[in-house]
Amino acid sequence: MWDKFVEDSERDIRGSAPKEPSARARMVTERLRAMDEAQARSNGGGGKRRWGRNKPAAPPAQPEGWRTGPAWQDMDGRATRRRTGWSVVGVLAAAAVAVAAVNPSAALSWLPGGLGDGFGSDGANGVETASVAPLAPETARPTRAPSAELADMPTRERPFAGSPAARWESGAEAIRLPEGKAKAVNGVSAAAVEAALDGAREFLIASNLDREVIMGAEPKKALALLDPLMKDYLADVRAGLRKPTVENDPVWMFTRFDPDEVELLDDVRVRGRLTVKPVRGTAGKAVVKGDYTFVYALHRPGGGEVARVIVRRVIEVEAVDPVRFQTTDGHIWLAGINGEISNDDCREGDGVIRPMFLGDPGGGPAATATGEAQDPYDRSQGLDGAAEECGVVSRT
Repeated sequence: MWDKFVEDSERDIRGSAPKEPSARARMVTERLRAMDEAQARSNGGGGKRRWGRNKPAAPPAQPEGWRTGPAWQDMDGRATRRRTGWSVVGVLAAAAVAVAAVNPSAALSWLPGGLGDGFGSDGANGVETASVAPLAPETARPTRAPSAELADMPTRERPFAGSPAARWESGAEAIRLPEGKAKAVNGVSAAAVEAALDGAREFLIASNLDREVIMGAEPKKALALLDPLMKDYLADVRAGLRKPTVENDPVWMFTRFDPDEVELLDDVRVRGRLTVKPVRGTAGKAVVKGDYTFVYALHRPGGGEVARVIVRRVIEVEAVDPVRFQTTDGHIWLAGINGEISNDDCREGDGVIRPMFLGDPGGGPAATATGEAQDPYDRSQGLDGAAEECGVVSRT
């Protein structure tokens, strides 16, 4: 028994000792490094991100109980977006260098055209996405960004590989009302608060999860939810849908792609929450705030490469006391919109989001990306304070 113990111990020590990467693994590392350098040169050294913010326009002097909708371009300040390019390549390559020495076959499978056996995972030790436990619903603002996943390239079979969204819920069911019954807030009845919560949820679904709208169709259901009293605002929105401009671009309200350029894969992954707060200093008014991040996996028709686009939407819907403020039953009053769009080409006024793919030549027509790389999956910070129009992100 002692001899067997010694023999087993020696074998385990030899097996756990650091090994020099094989020639094949070193070849993979060098190839990834070369790809990263080439992409960095073509992108001018950074990826692209744009982000946007709106502040409600100051209401004109009117009798109590009347409201006017803010202008389309002034809804939540200026429309900003954080559009990202391929700074993420550097992250993937750096991770691949470390993993290649430990698991060459997995590293090889990441390469376009693959040199490996196609093995991949969304978690450690080759655990497939389906076996990874989903996250519990978000009930409060996170305190930090999600931890880094095992570096893995997305495929058509596993479009969320290597992304925190692999553990997120899919579709409309991920947009939940707060637990428990709605309560009266700041002179606004529980029924009015509940109606605003329901309306905010339906609007987020109709503008970001309706598959036809995502692929460019008119967002009829989302528009029908808006209060008809916001007629000037609705007119601006419809004008932007018909003919987008830099100042009036519908992507700041609706997630839209060009169906001739990309196809949507799998369900949309969703993470976020709905909250209710009183409006300080104004009796009879509360605000329902929806803060959600949507992750879309797309590919070009006939193409094998998969790109992910991360869209964060923050909307504010007013709940009011109808005795004090005019409102239309069955509709919502949209008081503000804030947004980030990560991984498109930074083009303004085109009316659609255009994902960037690893194989794209150059960095697109956008301005040179600036600023420190941001994590589009980091929900620990609000969208206030954004100053850049085009920047970089650390991953997609």
